[in-house]
Amino acid sequence: MKQLSLHISPCPNDTFAFDAIVNHRIAHDFDLAVEYKDIEELNQGVIDGVADISKISYSVYPKIAERYMLLTSGSALGRGNGQLLVRRKGESGEIRRVITPGVNTTAQALLKRYYPDVECIPMLFSSIAGAVERGDADAGVLIHEGRFVYHKRNLELVADLGKLWEAETSLPLPLGAIVIKREVADTIRKQFDALLSASVKFALQNPTLSRDFVRQHAQELDDEVINQHIALFVNSYTVNLGSEGLKAVKRLIGEVKIDDD
Repeated sequence: MKQLSLHISPCPNDTFAFDAIVNHRIAHDFDLAVEYKDIEELNQGVIDGVADISKISYSVYPKIAERYMLLTSGSALGRGNGQLLVRRKGESGEIRRVITPGVNTTAQALLKRYYPDVECIPMLFSSIAGAVERGDADAGVLIHEGRFVYHKRNLELVADLGKLWEAETSLPLPLGAIVIKREVADTIRKQFDALLSASVKFALQNPTLSRDFVRQHAQELDDEVINQHIALFVNSYTVNLGSEGLKAVKRLIGEVKIDDD
């Protein structure tokens, strides 16, 4: 058995993609110690070198590239999937203070790319919508399930950061990746990468099998929201990053070496 620690988010796209591995719907000989953490906890975890395999925000990769390698499978990357900048309905003043899901997240990186002068206030992603409604800041950046349900609250859209990215680059937006420690043997890394790709394919071919597992961890339990979430963030790039996906990643994070063997 290959013993490794695996840290992912509890969000539907991750639990959907990893369901066949975690719940042994497909055969493998990995013994995984799985933990579910908020995306900024995951980012800090790889900065600290905690997990053998972890979900990360793409924007944090330059900080950890010496210790971790990107896998070609498991990415959240695509078009029309960007983070949403929202404010309270009817507000019209200048946006100066914005709540983000964390300093190392792609959400904050994109916000600063297009709104460089704002002050960023990090907060747990699931608390952002409520904080903006209360007036704790001028606006907030919504990710994960929050982007699908903000319209049910006293919030309105200021900007879709993904649309700004696509207008600038004509490329899909890289959000999250799966990384593995460089100290893990190449043979094991390649085996796990292939296993994760197979797990994503299995989930896409058998979309109902993972639903109880997904709902067990999701913030929003409405099936329509879960379906929207999975459809938006799990796609062909999740099966394999591919050349266009790799180009988009390099455009986002700059001249950091990416191993693409």
